[in-house]
Amino acid sequence: MTASPTSATTGSITATGPFHAGEIEAQQRAGGGAAGGAIRSAMPEPHRRFFAALPFVVVATCDDGWPVATLWTGAPGFVAAPDPRTLRIAVALDPGDPASRGFLAGAPLGLLGIELATRRRNRANGAIASVDHHGLTVAIHQSFGNCPQYIRPRELASAPLHPAATEQLAGLDRAAAAAIAAADTFFVATAARTAEPTGGVDVSHRGGPPGFVAVAGDTLTIPDFAGNRYFNTLGNLVTEPRAALVFVDFARGDLLHLQGAAEILWSGPEAGALDGAERLWRVHVERGWRRRGVFALREQSAGDAVAAGRRG
Repeated sequence: MTASPTSATTGSITATGPFHAGEIEAQQRAGGGAAGGAIRSAMPEPHRRFFAALPFVVVATCDDGWPVATLWTGAPGFVAAPDPRTLRIAVALDPGDPASRGFLAGAPLGLLGIELATRRRNRANGAIASVDHHGLTVAIHQSFGNCPQYIRPRELASAPLHPAATEQLAGLDRAAAAAIAAADTFFVATAARTAEPTGGVDVSHRGGPPGFVAVAGDTLTIPDFAGNRYFNTLGNLVTEPRAALVFVDFARGDLLHLQGAAEILWSGPEAGALDGAERLWRVHVERGWRRRGVFALREQSAGDAVAAGRRG
């Protein structure tokens, strides 16, 4: 059955705990969710240290009602947590980044910290308290960890930037479709009920074997594997079907940003077609941007890592 992400039943569900009504509806449709006890209103000390050690983070907000997402890089320490309810991100917003104009004081913000080499990841959601020429200050509303499933281990190293002009796409051209078909990783941002205490913007990792995202024209079909059963992403999509996706070429440093409307296939023969998938969701791409050479980290081969170790 294909369920509309804008189901009217959402309004009749009472939110409890850390989840809004859309997340609870998604949990019910999926046969049950988690209690969410690991979702905290402040960052524990291990999470604060984790973010401070990262060379990149995935961030998301809203722009003109649409979720937008991007990746920011910096020397470890460019993200700092001076206290359990505050993150400071030292970043200069890139005017060529289609997400940049959404990062304004008062806007909701979702953040994912992910250490690919160790497959560790933590998430934080909140609101932008202030923006200045040094970066952003974020007030944290939710902080929680995620399991390491479906994360491909990667060793990343700093690389010189050779950015090209941003290319705007009306849909998926041949290069974009090929990049998606080869990908084993992408990031997805969704937003719902941003004016409510349990709502906001969420950004999450999705991974699988290369080609796990199927491409047909401008439509992407994505398997939803077993996870923590919070259903933050699908719960947002139940309420608000718009989504933003970012695919990273870790060899070239290219970012592919996409926006489109999503629908969820909760059950049926298609949902079980890919081994391990519990359901599917589809994104009908409406627009995109390709930014070549803008990600300041590159994947190292085994030989590169050994050589770097010898030089160190």
